[in-house]
Amino acid sequence: MVRRPLPRILSSGTASLTRGRDLARTAADSATDVLHPLLVIGRGLRILAASGRRRWSQTPKDKRGPALFLGAACVLVVALVPYGPLLALFTLMAAAAWHGRDRTPAKTGPSDAETERLGSLYEALVPYFSVPEDPSPLFAHGGDWDTAFSGYEFDEAGRITRLHIRYPAYFTDGEATSRARIEALLHAKSGRGREYLFDWDEEGNQLDLRVLAALPTGIAAQQFVTSPGETVLGFTDAGSVQRTLPVLEGDEPRDVPPVIWRTGPRSTEPHLLAVGQPGSGTSTLLRSVALQALRHGGHVMIVDGGGSGEYSCLSGRSGVLAVECGPTGALATLEWAARETERRLIATHRAREVGRPAPEDTRRPLWILLDQPSVLAHLAVAEGGPDPLAQLQVPLRHGRPAHVTVVVAEQFGHLELLNDAVWQHTRARVVLGPAAIQQIADVLGLPPHTTPTAQVPPGRGYARLGTGPVHRLQVPATPDPYDEATHPAYRQAVLELLPERQQGGPGAGGQDPTALTKPLQGLPPAQGQGPAADAAGIPEAAEAPEVAAEAP
Repeated sequence: MVRRPLPRILSSGTASLTRGRDLARTAADSATDVLHPLLVIGRGLRILAASGRRRWSQTPKDKRGPALFLGAACVLVVALVPYGPLLALFTLMAAAAWHGRDRTPAKTGPSDAETERLGSLYEALVPYFSVPEDPSPLFAHGGDWDTAFSGYEFDEAGRITRLHIRYPAYFTDGEATSRARIEALLHAKSGRGREYLFDWDEEGNQLDLRVLAALPTGIAAQQFVTSPGETVLGFTDAGSVQRTLPVLEGDEPRDVPPVIWRTGPRSTEPHLLAVGQPGSGTSTLLRSVALQALRHGGHVMIVDGGGSGEYSCLSGRSGVLAVECGPTGALATLEWAARETERRLIATHRAREVGRPAPEDTRRPLWILLDQPSVLAHLAVAEGGPDPLAQLQVPLRHGRPAHVTVVVAEQFGHLELLNDAVWQHTRARVVLGPAAIQQIADVLGLPPHTTPTAQVPPGRGYARLGTGPVHRLQVPATPDPYDEATHPAYRQAVLELLPERQQGGPGAGGQDPTALTKPLQGLPPAQGQGPAADAAGIPEAAEAPEVAAEAP
């Protein structure tokens, strides 16, 4: 079943719809404020009428006649008195306003359970925020927590969702270890299993604790509104980035803040390293990156070190040069990628020497995606062959001016097998799945600004681009479309994004569509290379070897 395209008003006018909803909501709030007195008086008149009907039904039948006579006499007296009807109307309105007022008691403070929780949290912070030399300590055993906690919020279960803490100026908030101790204590006392954001105001000696809402997990792979050179790694919190993207979450359109990774000659983070545990979503991230690269007209080469066949859906597709899962095929593929990087650099240099733009074939992005390459390196060493990862040095070091991007996905247990070139040139980093704070800090260079939880959905983690801040990340759902254990809607979304199969490639003529065997296709040779270049010994365009992938 083909997904129906969004109407134009939803695909291109999301911002206008959002502004329209905001204006309508503002108008409704203003109208409610203006009409609030009339609403109160109407509610009071309804209460008075109900009370009158109840009293009349409770009056005995033998007394209803005198009661009617007495009421009529009162009405006659009021009508004959000067300004009587006007005074009676004012009295009725005042009575209606009094009975129609909001009688919900305002909460003036925390409940007994909340007070006890705040008190225990205050006592737990005393050893960290007090010293014996302080003549008037802000934190002291048996002290008043009202002076230290200036703001607090609780959820329905009575757990803290927000807390504003004042601490003494002599606390060493500039040291990461001191802040980590306070954050660990607050995480344990406020309730585990949730992500907390700690905002330290070192200048004002204040700490704001806030519980973060879960990131959306229902956003599937789709055509994101991005320009060439921009790749959506996932989605993050609203206050972390200054941009939103219109997406479909199920069938509902919404605007979400993305984590955008920019590649190309002007990128400061040209290559990416993704690290996680098995099942954390690193393969999902690589599939999402591959689909976005193919959508923008790039060439993709995939090396599946795990040999799981999770990239078989891309084999034989237009723009996919190779899908390899064996050490021999991976070595030949990476050798070709290194020679192609050198060819692009030479062609670009020659074009600039004569004042011409770079050839078109050198400007088409080339993506090299490696999933668990340490497995192939181990197999190659065991067989006595060269390490395939050694061929990555040229694309990693010189890939940015040649429009070559390398993405490496590896597990935590095999990080020591990655060579120094991978660590030095992959300045964009992603950590997915459950991990300790120290593990995240070792990969990203900084600890996360939130408290990681032990149980996270696939694709959840942290991202850091170069020297920027650490962002929470949720990768869009991009499962293997041939895996029947995944959600059918997500599989269909991936199938709709796959390019057309090449003529004569795998899957044509009744072949198995999941087969990985495909010859590596070379790029066309650079233009403008004359005989002088051959005489100088400069290599021609690298030929593409015939490489057959080994089925897992």
